[in-house]
Amino acid sequence: MSEPPAPAQILAVCTGNICRSPAVERLLAARLAGTDVQVSSAGTRAVVGHAVSAPMIPLVAAAGAETDGFAARQLTADLIREADLVIALTRTHRSEIVELVPGAVRRTFTLLELARLVAHVDPQALHDAGATPGARVRALPALAAGVRHVAGSGPTDVADPIGGSDAVYRASYDELAPAVDTLASALLH
Repeated sequence: MSEPPAPAQILAVCTGNICRSPAVERLLAARLAGTDVQVSSAGTRAVVGHAVSAPMIPLVAAAGAETDGFAARQLTADLIREADLVIALTRTHRSEIVELVPGAVRRTFTLLELARLVAHVDPQALHDAGATPGARVRALPALAAGVRHVAGSGPTDVADPIGGSDAVYRASYDELAPAVDTLASALLH
């Protein structure tokens, strides 16, 4: 009997790995729970070992995701190489990822860019690309790149809320949460 394929790996990346990328990690992991996808996160200048920033916790929790047990970690070339899909929170993060691992350029997107592209990917093509969410994660970078010409442009960066008020955190969360939902829905259906 052959072993099932290893779970697909999604890596979310922001700066400190305490606000935006852990929110993406935990929201996406909650939506994809029980599938063959693992979601993690890291920071380009991580506050290593720290928990999720306090104002982000209730926002993530209200969406049904847990922040318990989270510890920020530094982005490494190995983490990038192991990921099937890398989700950056800004264009700057995307550049830093590709600088570390140039070969990751074709599977690295900003979250908002990816959500915009996913909205133009033929759902049947994504479904046909794989029978499981993990197989679809592996197929998504090529399918998303293939619709760039029709997706147009739009916002690419999720604002960094660090040090801001609860309203600033809410605004940042409100930028990333719908994009996470778009991605999760596409992978699950």
